[in-house]
Amino acid sequence: MTRRVLRERAAAVLRANWTGTSTVPSRALYPHQWSWDSAFIAIGLRHLSPLRAQSELATLLAAQWGDGRVPHIVFNDAVPLDAYFPSPDFWRSTTAGRGAGAPAAVQTSGIVQPPVHALAAWLVHRADPGLSRARSFLARVHPRLAAWHHYLLSARNAGGAGLAAVLHPWEQGMDNSPCWDAPLSRVEPAEPGAFRRADLDHGAPEDRPTDADYGRYVRLAAEYRDRRYADGDGLGAFAVEDPAFNALLIASERALARIEDALAMEAGDEVPPGKAQLKESARERRERTETLTEALVARLWDPRHALFLCRDLRAPGPAGELVPERGVTGLVPLVLPALPPGTAAALVRTACGPHFGLGGPARLVPSYDLRGPAFDPRRYWRGPAWFNTNWLVLKGLRMYGEHERADGLRDALLDAAVTSGFAEYVDPRTARGSGARGFGWTAALALDLLHDDGRSRRDGLPEEEVWA
Repeated sequence: MTRRVLRERAAAVLRANWTGTSTVPSRALYPHQWSWDSAFIAIGLRHLSPLRAQSELATLLAAQWGDGRVPHIVFNDAVPLDAYFPSPDFWRSTTAGRGAGAPAAVQTSGIVQPPVHALAAWLVHRADPGLSRARSFLARVHPRLAAWHHYLLSARNAGGAGLAAVLHPWEQGMDNSPCWDAPLSRVEPAEPGAFRRADLDHGAPEDRPTDADYGRYVRLAAEYRDRRYADGDGLGAFAVEDPAFNALLIASERALARIEDALAMEAGDEVPPGKAQLKESARERRERTETLTEALVARLWDPRHALFLCRDLRAPGPAGELVPERGVTGLVPLVLPALPPGTAAALVRTACGPHFGLGGPARLVPSYDLRGPAFDPRRYWRGPAWFNTNWLVLKGLRMYGEHERADGLRDALLDAAVTSGFAEYVDPRTARGSGARGFGWTAALALDLLHDDGRSRRDGLPEEEVWA
């Protein structure tokens, strides 16, 4: 298939999922706006319409809470309540979230998702800097992004080492990964009659989380809601420091520093008070990326696994304990340019080794250990390959000079996107699609990969200078 045809098909998916202000992941299964989906979708949309990409992010950030959190779902009030669960009447954001500053004009969830947004905003700006400046795009999103990062770095610093903790598997985005099995085992599932799973109306049960796991998700979310979405010492039964979530926070801190540099430059030669503050804030963010990377390595790197692992903060012991499950979350820190010597090389060996099989038995990076006892090539995040995590691993491979491996993964992702009908996720070995078809970020990231032509290699630039 030609690049032109692939581009047209991916663009058709994004047009079909566009609501006028944002893009749904899937018209049937996910009929609202999702937080990290919109960030990845904006990254792809910038190649079609930088204006639409700006709108995508602006719409999401308009639903930000007063405490800085960006909710993981922004609900479309034109969609029937029974089209998706948990629905707005479960989250009760406008009442239960009032003390945390939930917006009154729109219904949202009360939990968050990985912070890809500053990175997406910077890439969208770079796609058309003239349009961005004309519409004051960076100036409009900057204070919201700064508040979002402040929330994660302060309210979610449950472990005390600077890393952000997730309070629910949905917050990390890899919903039912086996990495959560041990932390979730302490959670009593909600009664089966207390909720109805709308996801099973659109997906095969063997592709989706089990009823028991779903009941635990509902219990955790309901308890957080009943605490009025309060963070702090009252964190619930599930609190995990996750490597991918924190790696994306670090990458977005770097991007937010670049946004502040750009805004300071736009201020011209005069030195208004805001310009000096922006330059100082950018400097502090760069320093913070270094300290956060050090904390990530100190707390989550496991040399025996040659992989970053999740830390269960609720396990016995003063610092909790590492969860010894191998998930793709542990490979995502490859996107960070300042890993210690040897760590990136070890991650590449792990990705290509027997547990993830890239370049061997696996065409794409699986979401979970191919040799793990819980591996299932069809069931959601328990083995299938996802396009966003593979895109991130690919960016990391490029950053660390693994261009041949990155090229092979890029070709495999584009082929899988087309042959699966832009599926939500695929079997990592055969690329057989599962979940929703015409999935938003699959199409968007396929568009971005069409522009991944090895530019950093050709121009002799470090990959991070091209990407972020």
